[in-house]
Amino acid sequence: MDKKTEDFYIRLKEELSNSTLWPSEYLFKFILPSDNHSIAKIEAEFNDMGAVISTQQSKTGKFTSVSISVLMPSAQSVIDKYIAVSDIEGIISL
Repeated sequence: MDKKTEDFYIRLKEELSNSTLWPSEYLFKFILPSDNHSIAKIEAEFNDMGAVISTQQSKTGKFTSVSISVLMPSAQSVIDKYIAVSDIEGIISL
């Protein structure tokens, strides 16, 4: 992980820790290429967590937005999920 990304996660954790009482519902939003394998990988990352996952394909069908609402125990657990899915090719975290 490069320094810029590391600094981003440090700031995000600080913001989440200061603005939210944990455990709390958290809404993850991602955009990724419309590839069934990539979508399955992101869904698998939240498997067995009671997550509500919704997907929406772009007008052209090239991309899919994935929204995941799930109860997270802490700010660090949110950061850990972002890091876990960051290796999925073409993923953009919002």
